[in-house]
Amino acid sequence: MPLRVTAAALALLALVASGLPAPLPAQQDAVVVYLVRHAERAEDGTNDPPISEAGRERARALADLLRDAGVTRVHTTDLKRTRQTGAPLAGLLGLEPEVYDSKDLPALAARVRAAPGRHLVLGHSNTLAQTVEALGGKGGDAVADAEFDRLYVVVMGPDGTVTTSLLRYGAPWRP
Repeated sequence: MPLRVTAAALALLALVASGLPAPLPAQQDAVVVYLVRHAERAEDGTNDPPISEAGRERARALADLLRDAGVTRVHTTDLKRTRQTGAPLAGLLGLEPEVYDSKDLPALAARVRAAPGRHLVLGHSNTLAQTVEALGGKGGDAVADAEFDRLYVVVMGPDGTVTTSLLRYGAPWRP
């Protein structure tokens, strides 16, 4: 399935992930966080199912999209579907995913704020918008059960400003 990225998404990613030789002073201290829900899950009758083939395609699309974004840390819950969604990018970048507790989003937000760089956070439909809000961003509407293409970009500036962008990636979700 082809990667679907809008022109606005490409412009934002180019700005956020630009390869300038010397970042501007304000960019040096900004923390950039990419947040997604795990990819499509397989139905295996368990509480911890793996991702499906469509989910593996989405995980590869995410890795392709963020491969040059300068991600320095990957945060995932301890469930198969979040770990498997982040695995292609983590493997590509040689990063070891860090497990967080989805019931303690303030602790995750504190960890992210304390670590300058660019982070990928993988969560769940019932925690994605709340995680954005824990970081000071705007989470918007709740994530629908069948919605897997939402990608938030939260930029926390050194002056305390927080901006939130909502993008879409991979196969589109249709309500």
